[in-house]
Amino acid sequence: MNRKILPLRTGVGIAVLNSQNKVFVGKRKDNPFDKWQMPQGGVNSNEPLLQAMKRELLEETSIKNIEILKEFDQWLEYELPENLIGKIWKGKYRGQKQKWFVVKFLGIESEINIDTKNAEFIEWKWIDIDLLPDLIVLFKKHVYEEVLAELKKIVN
Repeated sequence: MNRKILPLRTGVGIAVLNSQNKVFVGKRKDNPFDKWQMPQGGVNSNEPLLQAMKRELLEETSIKNIEILKEFDQWLEYELPENLIGKIWKGKYRGQKQKWFVVKFLGIESEINIDTKNAEFIEWKWIDIDLLPDLIVLFKKHVYEEVLAELKKIVN
């Protein structure tokens, strides 16, 4: 697979903060070891980014009650490691460019349900934002470090 000819997939990422400014992470079904991530997903063609963010959040967590605190100005990108090229996203992409959002969860804990139609997470928890870069797969770590820098501006 020639990585150079593959485009980046357009996606959204969502940092969900609770009232204690802890951030939501889920343990992925397809990587259930010790790696956790924030909700994220692809954008459908002609779908507004804000709508994609709300749809992905709902699809992965059942969360509806949010206040949007920030939409990042810049796009964050990551490249897949060689061993995953051609295996995920039907082999159509070499990585992802993501528009990230920070939202405040306004609902009650019982609203959160990861047992959704196309469940991606097998477990979820709230964590201290500083732990984010250590929980994610290595090839996305730089993205999480940039998200953390923005979170710190909001939380502090």
